[in-house]
Amino acid sequence: MKYSVLLILTLCLGCQQTARKDISSAADLYPQDFLQQVEKLRDMALTDDTAYQLIESLTTEVGPRLGGSPADAAAVTWAMDKFKSMDFDKISLEPVTFRRWVRGPETAEIIAPFPQPLKITALGRSMPTPKEGITGEIAHFATIEDLEAATDDQVQGKIVYISNKMLRKKDGSGYGPAVKARSMTAKVAAEKGGIGAIIRSIGTDSHRGPHTGATRYQEGESTLPVGALSNVDADLLDNVLKRNKPVTVRYTLGSDWGDEYTSYNVIGDIVGREKPDEYVIIGGHLDSWDLGTGAIDDASGCGITMATASLIKQHIGQPRRTIRVILWANEEYGLFGARAYHAAHQHEMNKHIIGAESDFGAGRIYALASRADVASMPVFEAMAELLKPLDIPYVGNKGYSGPDLIPMRRAGMAVAGLYQDGTSYFDYHHTPEDTLDKVIPADIAQNVAVWVVFTALAAEYAGDFGFGLSD
Repeated sequence: MKYSVLLILTLCLGCQQTARKDISSAADLYPQDFLQQVEKLRDMALTDDTAYQLIESLTTEVGPRLGGSPADAAAVTWAMDKFKSMDFDKISLEPVTFRRWVRGPETAEIIAPFPQPLKITALGRSMPTPKEGITGEIAHFATIEDLEAATDDQVQGKIVYISNKMLRKKDGSGYGPAVKARSMTAKVAAEKGGIGAIIRSIGTDSHRGPHTGATRYQEGESTLPVGALSNVDADLLDNVLKRNKPVTVRYTLGSDWGDEYTSYNVIGDIVGREKPDEYVIIGGHLDSWDLGTGAIDDASGCGITMATASLIKQHIGQPRRTIRVILWANEEYGLFGARAYHAAHQHEMNKHIIGAESDFGAGRIYALASRADVASMPVFEAMAELLKPLDIPYVGNKGYSGPDLIPMRRAGMAVAGLYQDGTSYFDYHHTPEDTLDKVIPADIAQNVAVWVVFTALAAEYAGDFGFGLSD
């Protein structure tokens, strides 16, 4: 998450669409009996445990699902079996090929002036250290921007350390300003002659478990072995640095690249009765980081959207358009599944009517947003009417959705954002603490109730949401 998605999400809150074409009531858009069915299913979903049972199953029977690992393959089998047992009309696999990244041993310690052990984890895609590790003096920078502005002399021959702290925000808006350090520190430090790179974890907790997440560089570019310290160990290192003495650290990271691997996007369709070749896209990513069991990131999104489509079919029937649930492959270290899907379907992007992704944990939904043609605003107003009993407002037409939809959004597909409370999300994100106990069944059920309203009305809408929208 999670990549730059939280930065994207923060841009849309509070934005209101002011332009309007002729406004139709919900009764003009949908038959009354259909709206009553959606209302009834919304209320029923609030006590339904289908999504929670899926989350429990995936985290218990498969567990951590790092892209390219044996559990990745097990998750694909799990997803196919679940789609079949839930009576989806069509189940398909689409290949996603990438180079595997494998985690290895991880150690860190302050050597001088005050010897202390440190908790560290490799950032995804990091190169390995030598077997003996990397030992060097710390070059401390408060932010990645400070490192970018530094001279080579300040960095050369040293281990770069970035100490910026992520701020806790309900909408996750503290993530964007902080996450650049995770993405770029190794690359920038290498370019300036550094010998190693470590960062404070991108998270809001005070636990001893560090946060992983992907670093970013292109093949052939300079980079360094890079790890993240737990926030409490970063605090410790900060306190040592305050003594204004040279600080020497040693760390080892055994993670490295493996061979090429093919995983799959797993797709379940509830086929449309009138427009089977037009799609409303929902889903979450099937992979996870390997430190926890991937409960909030993103077994929750998988369970929520699988349950949503299944319940609509069971209690309302076949939608006008196909509801396509995509469980995306290897989101975590590069949106590989998203990019492969777009490449395979770019000739029919205009058949992808609207999309939304659940990839921000297991918190309750508090707002709905869109990014669609103004002519479709009455549809979102109809959704907002049905969401009033859940106290969920529509917050405007400048919205964005999850990271796996970025390629399709850039290609012109309309998207919606179903915004979750992320106040505690970054306490657990990409850590060993991402486990099932963080998932509250009632909150998951509330998510499903909201997703039922969005998905049912989007799939039943006779018009469209626009295509070729500017990014």
